[in-house]
Amino acid sequence: MTMKKISNLFLIVFIMTMLHFSCKNSQQQSAKTGLNPSNMDTTIRPGNNFFEYANGGWMKSHPIPAEKTSYSSFDELDDANRLALKTIIDEVSKNTVAKNGTIEQKIRDFYNSGMDSVKLEKEGLTPLKSEFDMIDKITNKDELQNLIAHFQQYGINTFFYIFAEPDAKNSSVMLTEIYQSGLGLPDRDYYTNQDDRSKEIRKEYQIFLSKLFELMGDSKDKAVKNADVVFKIEMQLAKASNTHLQNRDPQKTYNKFTIEALGKLTPNFNWTNFIKNIGYSNIAEFNINQPEYIKEVDKMIKSVSIEDWKTFLRRRLINATSSYLSSSFDKLDFEFYNKFLSGQQEQRPRWKRVLDNTSDALGEAIGQMYVKKYFPPEAKQRMLELVGNLKKSLKLSLENLTWMSTETKKEAISKLDKIVTKIGYPDNWRDYSGLQTDTVSYVLNVLQSNRFEFQYSLNKIGKPVDHSVWGMTPQTINAYYNPNLNEIVFPAAILQPPFFDINADDAVNYGAIGMVIGHEMTHGFDDQGRQFDKEGNLRDWWQPADSKKFEEQTKFLVNQYNSFFVKDTFHVNGALTLGENIADFGGLTVAFNAFAMTEQAKDQSKAIDGFTPNQRFFLGYAQVWRTNMREKALLRRVQEDEHSPARYRVNGALFNLPEFYKAFPQIAVGDSLFVKPENRPLIW
Repeated sequence: MTMKKISNLFLIVFIMTMLHFSCKNSQQQSAKTGLNPSNMDTTIRPGNNFFEYANGGWMKSHPIPAEKTSYSSFDELDDANRLALKTIIDEVSKNTVAKNGTIEQKIRDFYNSGMDSVKLEKEGLTPLKSEFDMIDKITNKDELQNLIAHFQQYGINTFFYIFAEPDAKNSSVMLTEIYQSGLGLPDRDYYTNQDDRSKEIRKEYQIFLSKLFELMGDSKDKAVKNADVVFKIEMQLAKASNTHLQNRDPQKTYNKFTIEALGKLTPNFNWTNFIKNIGYSNIAEFNINQPEYIKEVDKMIKSVSIEDWKTFLRRRLINATSSYLSSSFDKLDFEFYNKFLSGQQEQRPRWKRVLDNTSDALGEAIGQMYVKKYFPPEAKQRMLELVGNLKKSLKLSLENLTWMSTETKKEAISKLDKIVTKIGYPDNWRDYSGLQTDTVSYVLNVLQSNRFEFQYSLNKIGKPVDHSVWGMTPQTINAYYNPNLNEIVFPAAILQPPFFDINADDAVNYGAIGMVIGHEMTHGFDDQGRQFDKEGNLRDWWQPADSKKFEEQTKFLVNQYNSFFVKDTFHVNGALTLGENIADFGGLTVAFNAFAMTEQAKDQSKAIDGFTPNQRFFLGYAQVWRTNMREKALLRRVQEDEHSPARYRVNGALFNLPEFYKAFPQIAVGDSLFVKPENRPLIW
């Protein structure tokens, strides 16, 4: 886990590729180019469920594999991409002559240590013996805090994450961030909600904890008592934690403290010793994302007994390392977190898990090899051209807004003009000379990697922001908008098939990747992103009347998505997902306007497979989100994720666009998804 706060601000898009601008003779293309009619289920009325109308055939022919909690267009690309990475890793892992200290040696030893399951079984907890010994030796609160600082360096986040991030109100300088942590369940609401599912989760979690302590050598009775100790501490932390929705507010999570002021806020926690023990005694200022949470931790430092804290620390140590230990710990962790919570039937093969961890640990080193082998140079230029085209479309939308004042428009256009675009891979690759790996222990390699990343982050504190740094590796199938830097970033791995088809017509490509790029840019103007100016500073640049009008329009989206029920009382959280829903709606609007300027869009009489160009645009968007998802995973998604499930990204955003109704005139009043014109938002 890195940069927790930024991950709550970034767009997470599980798709995409790039667009071929000048697709000639598109009306002559085959049915399977870009848009495959067999993926559809035309027996479904599009106004009642456009997601299944567009994807029903594909959903029936693509059941979820046992090793997954869902299967989607992203998974298709992810599977192919992982095989490409495996080719690289396999070659490096067999290099027996790589010199010590080289990138090849580091990758080889990290990967091979994880693949040596026989060694892992023999070791058990032995590699962590020194860490457990340190826990056992704690006798007072000072020693407790010293060990917390030690753990912090290795990614064992006892109470909070600490990392460097641009100061939200002075985005040219890196600031120390403190963000809540400490829970074993994936969301604080699982501890507090009173629905049957949450109660079941709490019950199963306590059973899981008791089994875990038994694996660590406790008697059955002692294990049950220790599970209760951990659960009570976590419950207290959970009640003091911010909700996901509260953490979406950049104003409320900006709370700057000097070390002296922080000491007054939390008199029982010695911050001076803490920063000295983590190796950064020169830290002078902190942003405390959740002050009330930190105050509660401080109270607990004093009120919870040393023995209970030692029990809690044992749990935090195993929480961070179970997946890298012998099969008994790894399997128990899988059974609860993956199978019980998310419905995954089988664990992924070891090579996939170890490969992903290796790719995380040596991200840009592997990324450099990946780009050289798989990323065509021309892809970057084409993507830059597409982004420029979508920027023009968004600028035109901003200029023609009827509800926004001239003053705010001027600021918005200035921000759009200054958005930085990064494509493919960084100009400057990271230096991994400070990372040590060997074949002695897989879990220790992981912990050393965590420490390397910790130091990499904290070494930035107080220094000017380096705008050349990337937040994702080139081999990551993802994309993001960073409000602190006002940048959109597209790693190389998303610029490949199956989502980009150079033979596909403009309509399908604009509906897919065109919409996604528009989505990314619109994040700079969603309910969070709009609070940052063109320099990435948290500053209100809106006229008050415009802010009010914006909020009035976004209420339509909140209400619309609140009405999407996935099961019983579980529904999409319209407020939590608002930023993503704004970006989907805005991205579609911008992409459609850009497509309308193409030659294909100007002649709607030239249908392909019976669908007009405009229809193919909207079908292209819908088919990008084709997904099957297990029920448990879906329930987790609506509780934990700021993104609406794929079904509702389609059945929500499309029905707010007047152009969608014109393209599909069979959708009418009375259809379950029909949105009355007076209830449709007008944002971008």
